Amino acid sequence: MEYQKPDPNKKPVQKTEKIEIIQNPAFAFEKINYIMMIAGVIIITLGFTIMTMEDAKHGFGFLGLTLGPIVTFAGFMFEIFAILYKKKK
Repeated sequence: MEYQKPDPNKKPVQKTEKIEIIQNPAFAFEKINYIMMIAGVIIITLGFTIMTMEDAKHGFGFLGLTLGPIVTFAGFMFEIFAILYKKKK
């Protein structure tokens, strides 16, 4: 292998430093989603509380068998809505 003289017309290669930009990871949800999820948990807790307020034996009354489960189910549906909700821009 023979030595080759550098070509005077070519520019020398400059070494550059690589700079990595680390961005903060974005949250999975927006602030409104988190607020709605907290509200859903409160609704679910309210439903369970309503079920325990029944005076009938073993909770076999209107509050324990009808109203409490409906409120709890509504809380779970609200949670699903809160997760899927996306603000229109």
